[in-house]
Amino acid sequence: MTATDSPAGPAPGRPHRRLTALLVAVIAVGLLAAGGGLAVALGLGRTAPPTADSVDAGFARDMSRHHLQAVEMANLALDRSTDAEVRQLAFDISATQTNQVGRMQGWLTLWGLPLTSGEVMGWMGDDMAGHDMTHMDGADGAVMPGMATEAELATLRSLSGTAFDVMFLQLMTRHHQGGLEMAEYGAEHAELAAVRGLSRSIAETQTAETTTMESMLRARGGTPLPAP
Repeated sequence: MTATDSPAGPAPGRPHRRLTALLVAVIAVGLLAAGGGLAVALGLGRTAPPTADSVDAGFARDMSRHHLQAVEMANLALDRSTDAEVRQLAFDISATQTNQVGRMQGWLTLWGLPLTSGEVMGWMGDDMAGHDMTHMDGADGAVMPGMATEAELATLRSLSGTAFDVMFLQLMTRHHQGGLEMAEYGAEHAELAAVRGLSRSIAETQTAETTTMESMLRARGGTPLPAP
């Protein structure tokens, strides 16, 4: 067959570029759908996005903020701990909660809402009546139940060895306990199914991790801090 007999083919590089563009589009849609964002973006099942004072938005804002401190502590453990079990736990917490923060902040962006708010946990209404919030002003870093203060974080950074592992497990256990009520409230009261689903997942995961950390803590000679 001569050159003139050969069928004309597509221009070099075009199939590759088309395939790349398709893969990028599929990945983008998949990521959006994974977080429940596709239904929100298309307006399926609702006439308007959640408002700034809704349970959905409040949960996404405050749980993101709560999670970010857990990620900070977990990353510190990855740098400082030499205990394989503690390091594995820290890796799991950092990876899981970083992913969840991305989902929640993605929702807020889709809804056209700010990622932070001055008031914390006001969306939970009367359910916060049993908590002492007098010290939750951000001055010491403990802006929500269970969160470590700046002084506690400074002490954690100064430790090493088993002393570090014990304090890390104490702070993270209390941190998980402090976030549980928010997760349970979101699972019951959020309007969007995606938000309720994430809330339930957080509640279940952190309850299981709390049990694990309490056992790890006692095995290292420590005892849990008072629950928030």
